[in-house]
Amino acid sequence: MPPRLRCTAVRGLGSAIKPSKSRTATHSAALLIPSAQAAVSATRQYATAPAMPFGLPDDYVPPTRPPTARPADTRKSQLLRTYTSLLRSTPLILLFQHNNLTAVEWAAVRRELRVALREVNVPGMDSEGISSRTHIQILRTRILDVALRTVEFYDPSKVAPTTASSISGEKVKVVYNHDLSKAAWQAVKDSTKDSVPENSTYAQLSPLLVGPLAALTLPAVSPQHLAAALKILSPSPPAFPAPTRKKAPGYYDMHAQSGLQKLMLIAGRIEDKAFDLQGVQWVGGIENGRDGLRAQLVHMLQSAGMGLAATLEGAGKSLWLTMESRRSVLEEEQNGGKENEKKDE
Repeated sequence: MPPRLRCTAVRGLGSAIKPSKSRTATHSAALLIPSAQAAVSATRQYATAPAMPFGLPDDYVPPTRPPTARPADTRKSQLLRTYTSLLRSTPLILLFQHNNLTAVEWAAVRRELRVALREVNVPGMDSEGISSRTHIQILRTRILDVALRTVEFYDPSKVAPTTASSISGEKVKVVYNHDLSKAAWQAVKDSTKDSVPENSTYAQLSPLLVGPLAALTLPAVSPQHLAAALKILSPSPPAFPAPTRKKAPGYYDMHAQSGLQKLMLIAGRIEDKAFDLQGVQWVGGIENGRDGLRAQLVHMLQSAGMGLAATLEGAGKSLWLTMESRRSVLEEEQNGGKENEKKDE
């Protein structure tokens, strides 16, 4: 192989075609200078731009956290709100005293209650929906007492609005009338035992709010469903007999019987009215439910109207008979006088 010859012309030509590293770096730096300057200038422009002042007013109250008279995050406060909502939205509540039922016994009682309610067939009523929304639960007695007083003696519509700052700093009128508000707390505080009317629902139920309590809640006032619940939870023959072993074999299970023996019906709250044991049984014993009650009301109104019409008609008849008898007497006297005159002539 012949030796390679180093030629300066070739070297110069290669250097002209392929730029050196230093030259390339210098050219790249020259190309990057405008973008770097633009970034620096943009950064400086953002940093030197006038910042918009923003801050919440000192007396601003978030709409999701209104002021409360007691801590809203505690379990007692949440139970109070739950009980007040339950009392306002549930038309039929039965109160039971329970004696430390176990979890297995509660499960057996709820199972038999659910089965009995599903078997009720009322035309025009969703029995499946009523049975699914019927619950029996343990209550905190002291908190239930406060909830009853809140529902009965506190009127949220009478709370006066207060002035508060909005997020923009503008003064607006706001009404804080929730169940944990200071107005509700003051209404409960003012409802002492001396100022409570004797005919109020709270005055009738408060003596019974002693010891461990449980509540059966029904979403509708249905005498048929109430009767089915009474046959399971508080049977009393002959009006509300317990189901037979053939019809409900689970009712005679050991856990179910043990749990049912530890339950005692003490009162009921039906459409904001207090009922004792006899009153609850009377509501459950209405024949044909609401339709039967409406028929009884129509019959009572018709009989009252017929009695009133007979009374008014009797008064008119007696007046007519009195006038007729008086007219006959006057005619006889007049005819007798004429006869006497003729005899004298």
